[in-house]
Amino acid sequence: MQDILQEIVAHKRIEVERFKAELSEKEIHRRVEPLLDFRVTSMSHALKDSDSGIIAEFKRKSPSKGWIKEEGRADIIPLSYQQNGASALSILTDEKYFGGCDEFIKTARQSGVNIPILYKNFVIDEYQLFQARLCGASAVLLIAADLKKQECKTLLGTAHKLGLEVLLEMHSEAELEYAELEPDMCGINNRNLGSFVTDVQNSFRLAELLPKDAVKVSESGISNPDTVRTLRAAGFRGFLIGENFMKTANPGDALKEFITQIH
Repeated sequence: MQDILQEIVAHKRIEVERFKAELSEKEIHRRVEPLLDFRVTSMSHALKDSDSGIIAEFKRKSPSKGWIKEEGRADIIPLSYQQNGASALSILTDEKYFGGCDEFIKTARQSGVNIPILYKNFVIDEYQLFQARLCGASAVLLIAADLKKQECKTLLGTAHKLGLEVLLEMHSEAELEYAELEPDMCGINNRNLGSFVTDVQNSFRLAELLPKDAVKVSESGISNPDTVRTLRAAGFRGFLIGENFMKTANPGDALKEFITQIH
């Protein structure tokens, strides 16, 4: 199977250049400048303080499954997630592969969402961090498999200068050295980004190798409340769940039901 991640990143480079042509780096810096006086809500603190730690994801499409909820609305579902107990949200902003856009975060904020929002994209350029801050995100995802360690370090530093937290996603033992960069949250992706095969055991396997005080987040393939309980016992504080809720008629209700089953 072709490595989907390589394909996505190659397309992302072209896309970022297009964005820069539409809105110059100088102009996006100018627009973000006044926002830096305002603090964003801390996602890592929200997860540490939460009983459930659920990061509910607004995900309309995926490269492996196609459309999950093409009619899903950013002014309804994220707010419903908040009302039904989500600790934080993740909103896909990649358009080609995930059917998302930056506007979805803006729309969610305008609808009344005030809990932390993760800007979920394939961040390979500093420009995207400014896009994340501009649309109202609280944190950004950096993926170890996308970035050399030095690139990741630079992006992490810029994110912090912009007041954004970083969820650094790792998938293999080899990538765990990226945890030395001290991100705000360490994510373990249970889905292989090359083949899209999912295995929750990945989180259990790698958890004990992460720094003890890291805010650990398990991502992908979580569909059972028992799994969340076991992951929590293994030291995880965040659980990113999207498809499991998005494929239902009412994702907010599905989240509420899921949380009641955790406790």
